[in-house]
This record gives sequence, structure tokens and C-alpha cells, in this order.
Amino acid sequence: METMYLTHPSCRLHEMGSWHPESPQRLDAIADQLLVSGLAPFLAEHEAPAATREAILRVHTAGHLDSLHARSPAEGYCTIDPDTMMNPHTYEAALHAAGAGIAAVDAVMGGQAANAFCAVRPPGHHARRSQAMGFCFLNNVAIAAQHAMQVHGVRRVAIVDFDVHHGNGTEDVFAGDDRVLMCSFFQHPFFPNSGTEHPAANMVNVPVPAYTDGAAVRELVRDVWLPRLQAHAPELILISAGFDAHREDDMGQMGLVEADYAWITERVAEVADRHAQGRIVSMLEGGYNLSALGRSVVAHIRALAKL
Repeated sequence: METMYLTHPSCRLHEMGSWHPESPQRLDAIADQLLVSGLAPFLAEHEAPAATREAILRVHTAGHLDSLHARSPAEGYCTIDPDTMMNPHTYEAALHAAGAGIAAVDAVMGGQAANAFCAVRPPGHHARRSQAMGFCFLNNVAIAAQHAMQVHGVRRVAIVDFDVHHGNGTEDVFAGDDRVLMCSFFQHPFFPNSGTEHPAANMVNVPVPAYTDGAAVRELVRDVWLPRLQAHAPELILISAGFDAHREDDMGQMGLVEADYAWITERVAEVADRHAQGRIVSMLEGGYNLSALGRSVVAHIRALAKL
């Protein structure tokens, strides 16, 4: 079975101004590197459907979803916070970004794909139950996880988040839910300044200082993440795949390179092979240096596809 690659044209139409680092060019950079690397022919590309209201409301409040719809501008921008804005295409893009994760879960659980990567934006891991923030409107990974549990009967899910920022929205949704184990590292202190105050037992949060390099991250993955992941024995692994901990990315101050992302992905895949029949759904989060982003996604997908 091939690795599924999901995206949607609306994900490129969402934009928050020419100055904004979370730009449509991020998806172009990924697509270009997939072509240059020769990986594109090995991927089964699909257009992501829109998430249903029912699927979204497993994670978000009706008030939050209705507010996003009501604030969607006919033209120009609607400011949610100083860094997070909607344009006329944002609401549709958010629905398709969330829908990509749902479709990917359906495919890997149904045996139509070995695993999947969702090249979507806006990202999701900062979106809380009733709050959009940090470039995020709907929590794509959380919606996918709830879909897996509610529709496919998955009893144990693992969420791996290697973005440079803490996935506070995902923690908000799943803290205390023993069905879900969330493993993350993140630069601290740093936006959103969360994840360190008495996390729930199912939250494996590893804050690291600025300038942490790949060797240190590999050590924490080996010594902290992997024992917990193996003990949880997940039936499905979801990845919040942010690539802004790359040493070339000015959004953070960490020191990872492409080989580190490949190594992390390989270790996660080993857990998936042992416990989850290889089932992984990876969803794009951060990554703002276009060259580093494209190269890192290629390394990540190559490891997923075992090429």
C-alpha cells in the first residue's frame, strides 16, 4: 500500500497578509520538493473533503464553530488575534484541513493506505475547544483522533507533536483522557507558554531550552517518549508535524535538521508497526523557512513510506 497524500485547493487560498509567515507558499515549497526529490510518483494523492459539523463538534463547541462561520469576511480580513486572521477562504480551508485528517483515518483504518500525510493549512494544534489562536482555527489532529475513536472504535490513540511550540489546544481537548497519550517536546519558555504546569498523566510534555539540538532531542525521544508509547500500545498514531524546530527556521531557536525528523519518524513508525499495524496519520503544523520546510517534509514522508 502507498502513503496517501491529502491536500485541497482551498488550503492555498487562505492567507493572512503578505507579511505573514503562515503563507500559501508553504504548500508550494512542499510540492516543489516532492517533485525534485522524486517522491511524488510514490504517493497516492487525494483531495481532502470538508469535515462535517458532527465531526467538528466532537472537539469544538457549537458556539466556536458558529462564530468562525459568522466572522468569515466577504472580503478583506477579520482579525481573531494579532497573529491570526480570516480571509474569505479561511473557513472553507479550515473545514478541508480538518476533513483531510478524517479521510486519512478512514483510509488507514480501512486498509486503503498504509499511512498518510496531510499537506493542509491552516494548522490546528493551538486551537482550543472554544478558541482560535496561534494561526489555528480548528484542531485538525484532535478532530481526527475523535473520529478514529467514535467511528472506528479505536481504543488507544497516540498523538506525537514535534512542533517547536507546545500543542496547547490538543492538550486542552485530551488532558485526562486515558485513551489518548500525547507526546511532545517544545521550546520553553516560548509561545503559548503552556504545557509545564502539572500536566495530566497522559500528557508526556518535554519542555526544552532554546538552542536544543538534534542529538538532545533524539535522546529525549528514546528515553522519555518511546517507553511511554510502547506501554500505551496505540492502535493508531497521529502526528502533529511541525517543522519549525529546524535550525534554519527563525520562528524558533532550536537546532533540528532533516535527518532528525527522519529519525523521529522512523522511531514512531516502529511503534506503529508493533502495535498499530503501521497506521500513522501525519498532519502539517508549523514550519516557516520554505526551503527547510520542503526538505524536512520530504525526509518525513520518505521515512513514512519507507523509501
